[in-house]
Amino acid sequence: MKVTAIICTYNRWQTLRRALESVAASKLPAEWTWDALVVDNNSTDQTREVVAEFCRQDPERFRYLFEARPGKSNALNAGIQHARGEILAFVDDDVTVEPTWLANLTAVFADDSWAGAGGPILPPVGFARPEWLSPTGKHLLAPFALFNPRPNPGELDEPPWGTNMAFRRSMFEKYGGFRADLGPSPGSGVRNEDTEFGRRLLAAGERIFYAPSAVVYHSVPEERLQQRYHLAWWSAHGRADVREFGIPPGICLFGIPLHLFGRVIILSFRWMLTLGPSRRFAFKRSLWCTFGAIKECFQQSRRPNAQHKPNPCA
Repeated sequence: MKVTAIICTYNRWQTLRRALESVAASKLPAEWTWDALVVDNNSTDQTREVVAEFCRQDPERFRYLFEARPGKSNALNAGIQHARGEILAFVDDDVTVEPTWLANLTAVFADDSWAGAGGPILPPVGFARPEWLSPTGKHLLAPFALFNPRPNPGELDEPPWGTNMAFRRSMFEKYGGFRADLGPSPGSGVRNEDTEFGRRLLAAGERIFYAPSAVVYHSVPEERLQQRYHLAWWSAHGRADVREFGIPPGICLFGIPLHLFGRVIILSFRWMLTLGPSRRFAFKRSLWCTFGAIKECFQQSRRPNAQHKPNPCA
């Protein structure tokens, strides 16, 4: 089996170095071949020099690719196009992986019935959840890019997340690449490019495996511990959901379904009248998500052939 690990990066040379060091320590069965392709998405820092060090040290293992089109989805799709492996694993530039990560993530592909795989994304040692964030509800960890749905291996009924997932190359040939209108880009925090692809496969009846032993540790910088970061993230998430699923159905005003205005009123009252910090913030983040959906609905409605689909913030 031939595996390519794809690492897209943009102006994170310091965390990229740590990520590549951890990937370089990967231990796979002797009969496997694997390489790592770093896709530089227009970085202006020391990214090229950092990757060049790894390429010099192990030219058979590490490769560098420059992708000039801004946006992570463009970088991902370029990586897919230039990858050598039949199995493509994806990891971000601000994580570290365990030495067994790549082997454990891709072992399932020995069985032809599996189209993809995902693993847990865990916080660094010493991570403490802010008191204003609810201790329950795995979706509330999304702005930290943490994913750990269950302790046992088995089939997923939800898509894996982008910094710890793998798919057969044939899945991209069959279903297309990552959507360019989703995924972070300069000036935009809209995401969902990874989960949208996973949902595309699941909707088509493809099977995705969860490998809890394929562990990735994601950094949590100070900015992600601030409420303003989370609110911006959820606002962008509301926009991303409308882009993926379309404008929610219903009677509209200025292209915005009226029930979204009602949702704003209800959430505003709940936010203002709730005392507990975690429950109060839960209403606030839902409110910001709805604001994002409203903004995207308005913009989408100005375009021809706008689609009306289920409410993304329900």
